[in-house]
Amino acid sequence: MKPAIRRGALIVAACVLAASVGAHAATFRFADQGDVMSMDPYMLNESLLLGFMGNVYEGLTGFGKGLETAPALATDWKQTAPTVWRFNLRKGVKFHDGSPFTADDVIFSYERARGDGSDVKLYLAPIREIRKIDATTIDIITTDPYPILPQAISNWYILSKSWCEKNNTLRPVDVRKGTENYASNHANGTGPFALKSREPGVKTVLVPNPDWWGKAEHNVTEAVFTPIANDATRVAALISGEIDMMNPVPLQDVPRVQAAANLKVIQGPEMRTIFLGMDQKRDELLYSNIKGRNPFKDRRVRQAFYQAIDIEAIRSRIMRNASTPSGLMVAPTIRGFAPELNKRLPHDAEAAKKLLAEAGYPAGFEVGMNCPNDRYVNDAEICQAVASMLAKVGVKVNLVAEPKALFFPKVIKRDASFYLFGWTPASLDSHNALFALMATPGEGGQGQSNLGAYSNPKLDALTRQIASEVDQTRRNAMIAEAFKLHQDDIGHIPLHQQMLTWGLRKTVDVVQLANSFNYLRWVTVK
Repeated sequence: MKPAIRRGALIVAACVLAASVGAHAATFRFADQGDVMSMDPYMLNESLLLGFMGNVYEGLTGFGKGLETAPALATDWKQTAPTVWRFNLRKGVKFHDGSPFTADDVIFSYERARGDGSDVKLYLAPIREIRKIDATTIDIITTDPYPILPQAISNWYILSKSWCEKNNTLRPVDVRKGTENYASNHANGTGPFALKSREPGVKTVLVPNPDWWGKAEHNVTEAVFTPIANDATRVAALISGEIDMMNPVPLQDVPRVQAAANLKVIQGPEMRTIFLGMDQKRDELLYSNIKGRNPFKDRRVRQAFYQAIDIEAIRSRIMRNASTPSGLMVAPTIRGFAPELNKRLPHDAEAAKKLLAEAGYPAGFEVGMNCPNDRYVNDAEICQAVASMLAKVGVKVNLVAEPKALFFPKVIKRDASFYLFGWTPASLDSHNALFALMATPGEGGQGQSNLGAYSNPKLDALTRQIASEVDQTRRNAMIAEAFKLHQDDIGHIPLHQQMLTWGLRKTVDVVQLANSFNYLRWVTVK
């Protein structure tokens, strides 16, 4: 079947399918403050990208409505040995181009996802190899016992080997290099929705996949995603009916949206922790007036920055009470969270000044700061507030707040001295944050998002032990020990967990997950 004919048939059949699950099948139009940066699910380990592409691609495992681990391209799995997991693959599944899904696609996707340029290789770090037993059975062999493997690979999506070979997209595009390939603007998954069209920065359109193996619980005939950076424009689009849903609702506009007769706001806690990172590797900072030294290598300087920040002012004035200040790098709903350690250092500007003086910077110093302005809730405003607070203790911050399309490549290249970042552990487990954010950058994705290169060998050793520990009591104790080491070192400065704040038309029902993913298969438009 020719591609053009196949696509036309797909769209027609999709409309019939959507109509069959609801009498009022409809187009669903939704917007975010930033765009999905690529159609390649390995290009960037970002929840907006992974959540959106989770409608098109699928992993061996996925999420249920309660964020429980659920079967996806694998129907079931079991541990057959301490380091061996057997996965039975779903039979009869087809990619959107009609080609069959087999074990060969899983093995190909494993090699692609752990190769150069991949930003999701950390999901696969514990895996030594994947063996094909037959077309629908594989064994995943880990280096050491890894009890959370099924949860840890939920965001590792499977690509078609033949499609990638045909379109010369055997490797993902490295976000640090800013180039593209065929997979950047095209997609071929097995998921409940297929890519119809892609206009980067303008709109991306998905349509239902009539051959999807699962049961459709939506009535969407077409889903149109539009990035709208300007807060006022995004709110106006929702109020006028131009879009059906927006994320996030600007916090200052929540009462206005709630007051509209045809609109509603749904809020819930997000598992993401917003934090500040500091370059602790270079001998001289990139963007500073201090030459020949790196102030952030001194714990006293890191503590001074921490104590200069008035987190209650950020919570009440900038976040309008829609955030929860945090003393840890993970949220309370993440497995392994240690409530006894969830305490922040007190805000104390005078103590911060004293610490800076003791470290040899009585007059403070100048430093660059990088921040996105279209990724997290009030991200640029938070950075502006932090810069103002640091100015009061003598630190001049040269803030660069820019769209994430510019921000992410820069900080992922570690071309930043001081930066704001956010993280939701994909496995919903503390090991993910320890391995990705706090462990020393190394092989297999270790410390991949530890962009300031904080390093503590004891924490590294604990992180390795935590990965293979099967006794939950011992595991939690080791997680708490690792968190305490990081906290005492002030490896990063945690700020808060933000609230999810979605605005919708009252005729739209969605499932709001705490990892911020919006699965279209659960959307209904009345």
